[in-house]
Amino acid sequence: MEIPKDYLDINKKTWNDKTDVHVTSDFYDMEGFLKGKNTLNEIELSLLGDVSGKKILHLQCHFGQDTLSLARLDAKVTGVDLSDKAIEKAKELNTKLNLDAKFVNCDVYDLPNHLDEKFDIVFTSYGTIGWLPDLDKWAEVVSHFLKPGGTFVFAEFHPVVWMFDYDFKEVSYNYFNVEPIIENESGTYADKNAPIENKTVSWNHPLSEVLNALIDNKLTISTFNEFDYSPYNCFNETEEFEKGKFRIRHLGNKIPITYSLSAIKKQL
Repeated sequence: MEIPKDYLDINKKTWNDKTDVHVTSDFYDMEGFLKGKNTLNEIELSLLGDVSGKKILHLQCHFGQDTLSLARLDAKVTGVDLSDKAIEKAKELNTKLNLDAKFVNCDVYDLPNHLDEKFDIVFTSYGTIGWLPDLDKWAEVVSHFLKPGGTFVFAEFHPVVWMFDYDFKEVSYNYFNVEPIIENESGTYADKNAPIENKTVSWNHPLSEVLNALIDNKLTISTFNEFDYSPYNCFNETEEFEKGKFRIRHLGNKIPITYSLSAIKKQL
């Protein structure tokens, strides 16, 4: 599979543009966050457990709300993101909230050249791995930064979701990672009417690719769950069937929408 040479530049511009919209959107509820709202969901909180005093590396953290929510739970947390605008905003929020999170601006694959630490937990969630072409390299980075016996916690949208067109009427994309998905989009999931237009380069990763990448990089899967809902109202044609739980209206509980897993790095 040929990877577009400029995919990082294309996606970085997209996420810089999105950041400007997202920080003021109702979706991200900055007012509620600044007043103390924890932005983490039950799906990931149940796997993270008590994070007090734990060193956590948060990959692809966007502008840091979840990272800073972990810091509010007394974790020693470092957030990483490709978008320089997002990291700039994350640092602003960290200072404003008087927290001690750290932030690194780089591509995930390049992180070992920017950070020299080991962590109790590596965490990443929702809409992250689709921006990465090679999951073996991703899992290698996860394993690299985990202490022996440390835990990887991951929550993500299910690859079945990405097979559908935007209105979930028909299957338009491949479940398997056969080629880059190159698209032009207007608006953003946090504000579908936002006056921005961007090109994106992404990939769909089947569950087998995710699991095998982790297994091949010294990680033992300890928990795996699939869910028939999203904790975010970020798709078209949704209904909130319980508070904070969204499904595709005409598909009900027939398809998986998210999944989660935890994995332990093998002891030396």
